[in-house]
Amino acid sequence: MSDHDHSYKLLFSHPRMVQDLLQGFVHEDWVRQADFSTLERVGGSYVSDDLREREDDVIWRLRLGPEWLYVYLLIEFQSRPDPFMALRILVYTGLLYQELVKGGHLTHNGKLPPVFPLVLYNGEPPWGAAQEVAELIEAVPGLMAYRPNMRYLLLDEVRLGADEVGPSENLAAALIRLENSRAPQDLQAVIGLLVRWLHAPGQQDLRRAFTVWIKRVLLPARVPGIELPEMSDLNEVNTMLAERVKQWTEEWKAEGLQAGIQQGLDEGRKQGRQEGRQEGRQQGRQEGLQEGRQEGEAALLLRLLTRKFGPIDEPTRARVLGADAEQLLVWGERVLSAATLAEVFEA
Repeated sequence: MSDHDHSYKLLFSHPRMVQDLLQGFVHEDWVRQADFSTLERVGGSYVSDDLREREDDVIWRLRLGPEWLYVYLLIEFQSRPDPFMALRILVYTGLLYQELVKGGHLTHNGKLPPVFPLVLYNGEPPWGAAQEVAELIEAVPGLMAYRPNMRYLLLDEVRLGADEVGPSENLAAALIRLENSRAPQDLQAVIGLLVRWLHAPGQQDLRRAFTVWIKRVLLPARVPGIELPEMSDLNEVNTMLAERVKQWTEEWKAEGLQAGIQQGLDEGRKQGRQEGRQEGRQQGRQEGLQEGRQEGEAALLLRLLTRKFGPIDEPTRARVLGADAEQLLVWGERVLSAATLAEVFEA
């Protein structure tokens, strides 16, 4: 299990996180009937009949409605797509049910309690995996009725709408906003909210869990190679960000532009090779490669200029398109430090 998954497991070992996750993101009737004051953590490590150990991420139970009917929440954390996640959920649920039978944890009717499987996904690629286990099984006429039917709910953090992760006092939403942040100011704003929301003495462990995740997972991913000071509380994280937000903003911007320039140059060279091969049939391979490369680099520079300074006027556009490769490279390097469009083209 990765540091990210370990830190998520630590965060969701707190009932407040589970409650905010369900109330904020699971829009189903049973959530409104649930008694969250009864939330109770359930062990998630089982040994199957063939003596192989399987371990879930986090399992909780809570009272639902007027009766002592428990809904078991099986929460699985994922940072990359798993095409057979539906099968994993089915196996985990079966092992959980075996333990409930052994322990006599049945409903008053002698039946198994319901299970709510939830997959919390924070990866960049779209999920795409089947959410119903029956979809993983070949459809054979006459055998369709024997396929297991079980699905899980997927919460895709990266693709949640802005209205779902707004500024309301919801810790799960704050976690997702931090995951999706792309600027130091965004981090500072959300961490400031967490400092206010988790100020009570009884919330010390949860503050500590957020601090560990921010320091060991979130910040190293945002500012790789930066040595971070010792921080044991969210207040210290907030203070550190306030001191470094301007510096990190410039570094992130420079790194982003440099990466964009490099990517664009690579694309320009690729485009130049492709156009060069076609042009070379008529006027010579070398001439086509050169022209194609310059066209790609000019297109990249125009894209970077537009992104940083807004729409580019026609005389400037014509100047870029008519420049040679060496001049385009000089202008491209100036984009990183120029405060105005004119500074890019200064003599």
